[in-house]
Amino acid sequence: MAELGPPAGTGPLAKREARLAWGLLFPTITAVALVVLLPLLAIFWISFKPVELGDLRAPEVVLREDIRGDDEAVGDAATIRYRLRNSSQDQPITGVTFTDTVPLGLTVQDLDPRCALEGRDLACDLGDWAPGTRDTLTIPVIVQQAYLDNGLRPQDSPATTTGTSSHILTNSTFTLENFQRVFRGDEFFEVLWVTLFYTVFGTIGALLVGLFAALLLNKSFRGQGILRGLYLFPYVAPIIAVAFAWLILFDPFSGSANALLIQMGVTPQAINFFGERPLALIMVTVFEIWRYFPLSFLFILARMQSIDSDMYEAADMDGASPFQQFWYLSVPQLMGILSVLFLLRFIWTFNKFDDIFLLTGGNAGTRTLTVNVYEQAFAVSNIGAGAAVAVVIFGCLLGFSVFFLKYISQEEGL
Repeated sequence: MAELGPPAGTGPLAKREARLAWGLLFPTITAVALVVLLPLLAIFWISFKPVELGDLRAPEVVLREDIRGDDEAVGDAATIRYRLRNSSQDQPITGVTFTDTVPLGLTVQDLDPRCALEGRDLACDLGDWAPGTRDTLTIPVIVQQAYLDNGLRPQDSPATTTGTSSHILTNSTFTLENFQRVFRGDEFFEVLWVTLFYTVFGTIGALLVGLFAALLLNKSFRGQGILRGLYLFPYVAPIIAVAFAWLILFDPFSGSANALLIQMGVTPQAINFFGERPLALIMVTVFEIWRYFPLSFLFILARMQSIDSDMYEAADMDGASPFQQFWYLSVPQLMGILSVLFLLRFIWTFNKFDDIFLLTGGNAGTRTLTVNVYEQAFAVSNIGAGAAVAVVIFGCLLGFSVFFLKYISQEEGL
């Protein structure tokens, strides 16, 4: 009876190929880890730390050195002054020391008890400092000719400081206060509702407008290429340009939209489109639909043009109306691409920041979770709370993605 060989894929050659494949993938995996995973882990870490914007810089000894008095002639009496402080108002610094070199030609007359002088090398041990500590050391000196000849001044040789402190970003202090602050009161749920309204209606609206645009351009006609290019303009135009164009167009004082509405008698006075609730939220949602429907339009049109035309010809011969052809033939063929587009657009819109910030700054009831991240981290200077909101955003999107891929995509056969 013939002996069976080793299973496919377990021989020496297969193992070498596997090692080669992992070796080729290693740079990509490393890049993904550095660009995606490490910042994500950093956000999670900071969200549990009581850190504010001023705490990002580690506590350190700040030293300023100058010379006071006359130092322009031999025999002049002057004073070298060292002004030191703890840069942090919250963290102590232990074992504070500094060293410096006294310029040649300056004769030291007296020393602080905490300092020692060996030749021209000065070393001072200042002990432990409480948060916000300030100290000043003065060393009287006499000017000699060598000092005038070399032209060196005390500040020309910067002093070196040392000290040990606990940095809030790396120590073992953790807190849930950031998340408590996020969920405290009704503010979070109001921001979450605004985010969901903006995301859901912006996503669905972009898909519907993109589908309608694809239906219009699914037939060949003269000027089709030009019209397609115009459809792409909102998506490819710089966001800052189109945002300010909308602000100027709908300005309550000089905007063309208000002037037209007043002349037509639709409204007796100007409307503040981006400054009134709930109109501002509706306007930023409409802007989202207008700006991002071209992406849906491109994918849907490409899928439409790949559908076999024989089905439509057979349906037409059977007497099916255009609506029936669309509903029973086109829609089932488009559900796959529509589901993918909905997932991508939902995630992108949920994370959208620049559109709303440029249009309203988050005012007039348009503050979403991403705008809240900016306000907590930079307007309020609470980096920990901003990171906590970012973690909440990640959790919401992760939950939605899992639900969508587990249930919705299965129903659509993805």
